[in-house]
Amino acid sequence: MAETEVWTDLGDQRVVRNVVRPTLEAVLPDPAKATGAAVIVAPGGGFAMLAMDNEGWPVARWLADHGIAAFVLKYRLNQTPPKEADFLVEVGKIFAAAAKGETRPAIREDRATTDMLAALQTVRHNAAGWKIDPNRVGAIGFSAGAMTTMQTVMTAPEKAGPAFFGYIYGPMLPVTVPAKAPPMFAALAIDDGLFGKQGFGIVDAWRKAGRPVELHAYERGDHGFGMGRAGTTTMLMMDEFRLWLDSRGLLAPPR
Repeated sequence: MAETEVWTDLGDQRVVRNVVRPTLEAVLPDPAKATGAAVIVAPGGGFAMLAMDNEGWPVARWLADHGIAAFVLKYRLNQTPPKEADFLVEVGKIFAAAAKGETRPAIREDRATTDMLAALQTVRHNAAGWKIDPNRVGAIGFSAGAMTTMQTVMTAPEKAGPAFFGYIYGPMLPVTVPAKAPPMFAALAIDDGLFGKQGFGIVDAWRKAGRPVELHAYERGDHGFGMGRAGTTTMLMMDEFRLWLDSRGLLAPPR
């Protein structure tokens, strides 16, 4: 039997776990600032939780403040123990294994990809009501959210995946790039405790496939810096993502 969805404070951040019913929360820009672009925001958390306060709502509000319609995706997760103490032990094991480069326990949840595909479809279906250009619907994912976004790019039927995407501190190992893969904005701190020693194979794969890619590798910031860790150049990441979108003509206001 599925556990009940649980919201809790992890340090000074609000997280949710045991998600069994996905939701999509719209955060829309002032119509006077709207660009017509849209981004689905996928927080991370090792598929055991979602870091909504670090990689969800604040990211969406920032995007909306800059004229980009944002949609926070609360996707389905692996089940975790109902007791807080047991949950913390399990999460510790997951991230410790990832930091060692171990593949077990596997950090994945295929239903998250299904939820991302459904979110993209929902936003495009309702694009007119939200004043969005259906051809400019992308995504930005953090950690497990980046993995979810990448898996969507790799498996989506033609024109069903994101038109562009931000890949924020996801795994860096090379992949087989789809022939029509969308433009990718990748960001990682070099001292990332999970993926910082993997090189940049995924970026090289995009480049070798002749697909557009931009990489920002910050000296410090570790894993999970969200919109930026104070005192590091990761604080520039969201502005760089916006400027990248603008440089690709994705933020031109609708006529």
